[in-house]
Amino acid sequence: MCGRFFGSTLQPNCSVGMSKKKAIVIGAGIAGLGASVRLAVKGYDVSVYEKNDFFGGKLTSRNVNGFRFDYGPSIFTMPQNVTELFELAGKNPADYFEYTRLDPIFHYFYEDGTRIKGCSDTTKFAESVAENTLDSKETVLKYLDKVKEINELTEDVFINRSLHKFKNFLNKETVKGVLNFGKIDAFNTMNEVNEKTFDDPKMVQFFNRYATYNGSNPYEAPGTLNVIQHYEINRGAYLPKGGMQQISRSVYELAVELGVEFHFGKKVDKIETSKSKVEAIVVEGERREADLFMSNMDVYYLYNQLLPQAKRPSKVLDQPKSGSALVFYWGINKSFDELTVHNILFAKNMETEYEAIFEKNNVCNDPTIYINITSKKCQGDAPEGGENWFTMINVPNNVGQDWDEIIARSRKNIIAKINRTLGTDIEPLIVAEDVMDPRGIDERYLSAFGSIYGNRFSSNFSAFFRHPNFSKEFKNLYFCGGTVHPGSSIPLSLKSAEIAVGMVE
Repeated sequence: MCGRFFGSTLQPNCSVGMSKKKAIVIGAGIAGLGASVRLAVKGYDVSVYEKNDFFGGKLTSRNVNGFRFDYGPSIFTMPQNVTELFELAGKNPADYFEYTRLDPIFHYFYEDGTRIKGCSDTTKFAESVAENTLDSKETVLKYLDKVKEINELTEDVFINRSLHKFKNFLNKETVKGVLNFGKIDAFNTMNEVNEKTFDDPKMVQFFNRYATYNGSNPYEAPGTLNVIQHYEINRGAYLPKGGMQQISRSVYELAVELGVEFHFGKKVDKIETSKSKVEAIVVEGERREADLFMSNMDVYYLYNQLLPQAKRPSKVLDQPKSGSALVFYWGINKSFDELTVHNILFAKNMETEYEAIFEKNNVCNDPTIYINITSKKCQGDAPEGGENWFTMINVPNNVGQDWDEIIARSRKNIIAKINRTLGTDIEPLIVAEDVMDPRGIDERYLSAFGSIYGNRFSSNFSAFFRHPNFSKEFKNLYFCGGTVHPGSSIPLSLKSAEIAVGMVE
């Protein structure tokens, strides 16, 4: 029997006596995995082609000398965007995917000895801020209420729907957003909003940091992006059992159960098109035809490598690219009680740090350091008594810098800062090490210039310069992933798959 019943609804495109329509997905990143599940639920015969020999894209892991590291995304919010996939398929999410809410979410460290505990309870968080800075509990809570309001005014318009279909603006939610446009801080930068709100420069630095969640500069990104804080602080952050890799693994296993076929180590070399539709992809010299094509590939490379015959969307492709990351994966032969799963060691001078990254395409000698330690919660991620440190700093994308020099210099500076902040000598404790820089990110994931998040938010209208979830030239070509609407991150990439598949038929 071909059809599946979920509740009382027969899924489309699949009925007795009819052959399934075929869909091809290019790329097995988290958005491609999500799209494959949604297409399978719709009744499509789905095949996924992935150039690497693994699924998950950046959302994967690696073992180094007995330490397991999540290689890419490390902060997990909006888990409903994952569990929804299982519910659509009539499955119990808990059978595939378990996660816990983190409390505290972060520990924050400043060079002058100030420490703030990022509690999941917003009142306790605000109290921690008030105890350690010049800002009051009331100021923090009012700010968090403000970013919550921004989310309520923008989520349905800018995240849940396509920005590239006129009909999506003809609804009461959009009208409400337009009428309250002055409330979303669109004409001020993140830094301007935060400087007006907080008395203590530490809290300006604290909230400006969220611009880096999509590789942007708080001195140029619109204040609306302060909404990012809402998703982490107000809604909470989580950690999957088994680490972040379990997100992609669970969705992959679901896709396989639904009959999706995966072809790993199969790089797509070309997309063949007719006047108004995609006819086939070419893989290792062989054509693969389908009725529908979904790309989870960075749109910069898609147009430049696979679709040179298409009209080039230069307004999208030539936007400033996001920043990148330099990550040291360190196996540490010691446990640090003052650290939690997520930790931030702030730079002394915020302005110097962002100027180096976004204006000078370099890295300052005192960068903000992020340390992610999943072994705090996930047994087996490190040997007993040790910890797996995902140690990251924000860096520019690759424009030909001397990365070997930057890596050596940054490693030295990172170790010195950790030693100052924690009162330790960390280098003798490093018993395993691996490194990822923008060059590797570009090569491994085909992320243009090693920019992790596609285009950065460099103006008030940057949201409108992300690629749409559909092709205006080829009627059966759709797009998902971090370089298209609504943006990067796990939840937004999954949302892009939802929007794209929702447009099918």
